[in-house]
Amino acid sequence: MSTNPDHSELQNGSPEPEPSAATAAAPLTDFPDLQKPDSSDTDGHPPDAERSRELRLENSEVSNSAPEGEIPSELSDADSRVVHSNQDVETDSKADGNRTFTMRELLNELKNGDASVNDGRESGTPHSQQNSELHIEQNNAAMELINSVTGLDEEGRSRQRILTFAARRYATALERNPDDYDALYNWALVLQESADNVSPESSSPPKDALLEEACRKYEDATRLCPTLNDAYYNWAIAISDRAKMRGRTKEAEEFWKQATKNYEKAVQLNWNSPQALNNWGLALQELSAIVPAREKQTIVKTAIGKFRAAIQLQFDFHRAIYNLGTVLYGLAEDISRTGGHVTAKEVSPDELYSQSAIYIAAAHALKPNYSVYTSALKLVRSMLPLPYLKVGYLTAPPVGNPVAPHSDWKNSQFVLNHEGLQQISKAEDRYSSLSLSSKSVDSPTSKPVIRIYVADIVSVSACADLTLPPGAGLCIDTTHGPVFLVAESWESLDGWLDAIRLVYTIFARGKSDVLAGIIIA
Repeated sequence: MSTNPDHSELQNGSPEPEPSAATAAAPLTDFPDLQKPDSSDTDGHPPDAERSRELRLENSEVSNSAPEGEIPSELSDADSRVVHSNQDVETDSKADGNRTFTMRELLNELKNGDASVNDGRESGTPHSQQNSELHIEQNNAAMELINSVTGLDEEGRSRQRILTFAARRYATALERNPDDYDALYNWALVLQESADNVSPESSSPPKDALLEEACRKYEDATRLCPTLNDAYYNWAIAISDRAKMRGRTKEAEEFWKQATKNYEKAVQLNWNSPQALNNWGLALQELSAIVPAREKQTIVKTAIGKFRAAIQLQFDFHRAIYNLGTVLYGLAEDISRTGGHVTAKEVSPDELYSQSAIYIAAAHALKPNYSVYTSALKLVRSMLPLPYLKVGYLTAPPVGNPVAPHSDWKNSQFVLNHEGLQQISKAEDRYSSLSLSSKSVDSPTSKPVIRIYVADIVSVSACADLTLPPGAGLCIDTTHGPVFLVAESWESLDGWLDAIRLVYTIFARGKSDVLAGIIIA
């Protein structure tokens, strides 16, 4: 598989400002440079679906284009900061000067000339004179950095004026109460946003200085409020941005390690965040390119787990789906290149290539207008078991008898396409283009087979039941009742679970015709 020149060097590069998956494989040599994905996302919601407020404006020009020959990594959601909302207490215990503001609120107040709203407020919690002077000094240094930022164009300058106005609010709030973690957190966001407004040609102030100050304020905020998961998430993004400035150096390695720890903390505090899991996986991929070779595969396999966990939380999360495909491709390339021995329990490079193609095809089916997905699909489509999406073996009971004795269960071939899952009898040609509605399987000479239409699927899950033969149990609950199957291994089961769920998700999103075009055309 890896000897085919068309299959060499698929990997991630980052068109958005979070860690690319580029480091999961060696530098690209044969692939064309791909364009950044279309910025017009038609989902109808921001990438970070769990956030309630968004301070950051969309920035489609933050990162440099991928090096020639690289397939960019789609697409972390790290370019969108999570903004902590404190509406429950903002009218009670906190003054207006330190509550969380949206960009729209800040813009409206700026237009109304309310920039001096915080001036002359009385002090809140009393602090020592020395402590107050220290905070004032730090605030002044941070404000000096923000005031020296100029936008790249009129839109950028307008955006920076709003950020500067917001920074003054948070500075005033901290002068009143240095323990106000909300103000620290929001000021860190402003610094992070301002870093994106720094011109690439500008050296004053350095982008890294703004990010460093943002990291310092995130650290202070989390010290005061250790459960502020949004701060850990955005802190990890800022650290990742600093790491990318340092290339593949020892210093960058330490930054990537810090970023992964912060993403881990964010997930511990909010496990229901596919965006944090996706970014965690991307940071691990970047780290895997720097660490010694003996550590690389372990880190890459951990990244695979993070992407898979993100997909399990949000089945249509096309960014994580695509990233999982590219990291699997990179792992296959790495194993093939090193010539490592694959044991019976390990997945072969050919199987990894095939799995990679499944995820990339699914990402394209969900977002067919993204040029990144389209270009990657052209490179991996031949790795699919066409005209199917997935082919493999499952142990199945006799048709119509799900509680048959274990001895009556047989290991047989199954195929999955856009219509659903079907068992293939020995008399049928694997390479014929079978449809689940095909009459050929109902002929008198054909053996009854299991057929599960995607439209009939209710849920898909792993199961452990003593009535099943030993192995990795798979339950597909349908409108006609459950169907139980057994995979060859738990690793194989993960692949079947993901593939069936993705086919169903594509069907539910009305994109089955796109998937059909991929595997049948």
